[in-house]
Amino acid sequence: MAALLAVCRAIDRLNEWIGKSAGWLILAAVLISAGNAIMRKAFDIGSNAYLEIQWYLFATVFMLGAGYVFLRNAHVRIDFISTKLSRRTNAIIDILGMVFFTIPLCVIFIYLSWPVFERAWVSGEMSQNAGGLIRWPVLLLIPVGFGLLALQCLSELIKRGAFLAGKRLHPFTEFEDKLEEQKFAETLAAEAAERERQRQAASRGGQP
Repeated sequence: MAALLAVCRAIDRLNEWIGKSAGWLILAAVLISAGNAIMRKAFDIGSNAYLEIQWYLFATVFMLGAGYVFLRNAHVRIDFISTKLSRRTNAIIDILGMVFFTIPLCVIFIYLSWPVFERAWVSGEMSQNAGGLIRWPVLLLIPVGFGLLALQCLSELIKRGAFLAGKRLHPFTEFEDKLEEQKFAETLAAEAAERERQRQAASRGGQP
């Protein structure tokens, strides 16, 4: 288990670094968008390359940031259901979701997108718009992004398994940059969910 947790930490560091680095591309996209609008309105100068680089940057943030968001446990959940379940039950649901849905989806997208990237790389495919950009860099983002997400799934599976085995206190990574109010609210929600679970178990005549 110690070796698996070491792999887990390495994957987390990779996606943490990539996610934070990709975040700066949002600023770049905003600056390019603002500059492009000013040049077009003030000087009647425009280029399809400036327009396309904006969605290239957006695609980069979206694809390369998926693993980082998963690491931060920031994906959308059905809170009114998950908060009523114990952390152990949520961990089991997470494992089933990753094994039967997320990881197979990542594998499918990597398998289907790699030949598309490869053809664009070999042919030097360019945008159909005049003055547009070369296509292969943005197509490469698809297999790379899903590869990073699949790696983070592996890391999260290790964490959930270690939690269920009693080797970790939490089923996911705790970050110190959370506000104290956030930590307090999460603790209260977890305690309330656990009390509700125990109450329901007691009302059914089971063990809390």
